[in-house]
Amino acid sequence: MREHAQLPEADQAPGSAVPAGEPDGHRATRDRVARSILDHGPSSAADLATRLGLTSAGVRRHLDALAAAGLVDVREQRVYGSRGRGRPAKVFALTESGRDAFYQAYDQLAADALRWISEAVGGGKAGEEAVAAFARARFERQGERYLSTLEQAGAEFRTEALAQALSADGYAATVRRVPSAAASAAPAGAQLCQHHCPVAHIAEQFPQLCEAETEVFSQLLGTHVQRLATIAHGDGVCTTYVPAPGAASSSGSRRLSGAVPTAGTSTPSEPASARRNLA
Repeated sequence: MREHAQLPEADQAPGSAVPAGEPDGHRATRDRVARSILDHGPSSAADLATRLGLTSAGVRRHLDALAAAGLVDVREQRVYGSRGRGRPAKVFALTESGRDAFYQAYDQLAADALRWISEAVGGGKAGEEAVAAFARARFERQGERYLSTLEQAGAEFRTEALAQALSADGYAATVRRVPSAAASAAPAGAQLCQHHCPVAHIAEQFPQLCEAETEVFSQLLGTHVQRLATIAHGDGVCTTYVPAPGAASSSGSRRLSGAVPTAGTSTPSEPASARRNLA
């Protein structure tokens, strides 16, 4: 697992991404700015100001301080579709240190537990399969909690329902519709984007976690899905492509109790626009 820079524990407020050595009001506002970026993904100063009810100048001061602490960095905003004239807007995104400051309490314990599971069955291929079995069991239990929510949503809104359920569990998930490349009248697929992953640092070492989560998404949504990007692999957002409703399903797939039929997680030939529109 990579070593991550982090703020000294004594200088960091509990549950905070900001050092404690400043007035409480400033620290609380700066935490709100960092948290908003965590929840909504890379954001411009104007977006943050509107979202938090602050002035743009005030937000920029907090962003400057977060950048100086190594908690955010600046990048060009991704443009979807045709790009207008002028340079792309600048947006602010959390660095790995910024993410670490929010969620890292049990990372080492979880890594040690998974390593013990692997070694207890002899390591190697058997160890990988044991970790995969644990990952599937964990995400299937999580998926079972989402079933009633997805069953209440129509087929065309099932991805949005899954995003809402994931957000309630801290994944800050959103959905972006992707037009079909085949014909303008064809139904659109979707990108399920998770702007935060509570187990990202563990998944760097144990990719079985990402694989099991993708499999459960397929089972819940009743169609094949494809992982396009993951935070664990260094991408800014975990992105999963979900085809439009009506894709053929397979009766031979494993499924959650009560889940709709699924085509598993075989790799589809997703529209070229799905890859271009990575969030």
